[in-house]
Amino acid sequence: MDTTTVAAFLAVDLLLVFTPGADWAYAISAGLRDRSVVPAVTGLIAGYVGYTLLAVVGLVAIVATSATVLTALTVAGAVYLMWLGWGVLRRPTPLGASTEPMATSRGQIMLKGAGISGLNPKALLLYFSLFPQFIHPADGWPVAAQTGLLSALHMTACAVVYLSVGVLARTVLKTRPSAARAVTRASGAMMIVIGGFLLAERLAV
Repeated sequence: MDTTTVAAFLAVDLLLVFTPGADWAYAISAGLRDRSVVPAVTGLIAGYVGYTLLAVVGLVAIVATSATVLTALTVAGAVYLMWLGWGVLRRPTPLGASTEPMATSRGQIMLKGAGISGLNPKALLLYFSLFPQFIHPADGWPVAAQTGLLSALHMTACAVVYLSVGVLARTVLKTRPSAARAVTRASGAMMIVIGGFLLAERLAV
C-alpha cells in the first residue's frame, strides 16, 4: 500500500477513535482508578482482534466474489461516516466516567474491556464499511495483507488514544468538559466533510 492511502486511512480512523463512546467511558473509568488503565485498554484492544480476523477473511471473500459488492460497501461506508458525524454534532457523547462498577482483578478488567469492544456492533460496521474504501486489489498487495495492515493501524491508534484518555481522565477530561465537547463537535464536522468527499470520489469513478 502506498503512503498516501495509509495516511488518508489514519486521518479518518483517528477521527473515529477520538469520538467518545463506550470504549472511552471504560478507559475513563479505569483512569480514575489506580493501575487499571493498562489492563482495561488491553482488554478493549483484545476485543478488536476477533473483528480483525473476521475482516481479513470476509473482505478477501467479498473482493474475490464481486467488485460491485465492494463498491457498495465503500459507498455505504461514506454514508455511515456522514451519519455518524451528524449524530456526534447533534448529541455529543458525555465524557464523564461510566457509573458501572469497575471489576477488581486485572483479569476481570481485561475481560470486561474485551466484552465492551468485542460486542459493540459499531466496530463491525467500522471494519466492513470504512476499510474497503482504502483497499485496492490491483496495487500489488494481497487484500488480506492490506486488511491486516489497516487493522493493525486501527488497533495501535486505539491503544494510544485510550491509554492517553485513561491517564489524563482525572485532570483534563474532568476539569475541562466544555473544551472536550468542542473537540468532539469538531470531529463530528470533519467526519461529515470527509464522508462527503469519499462519497463524491467514489460516485465519480
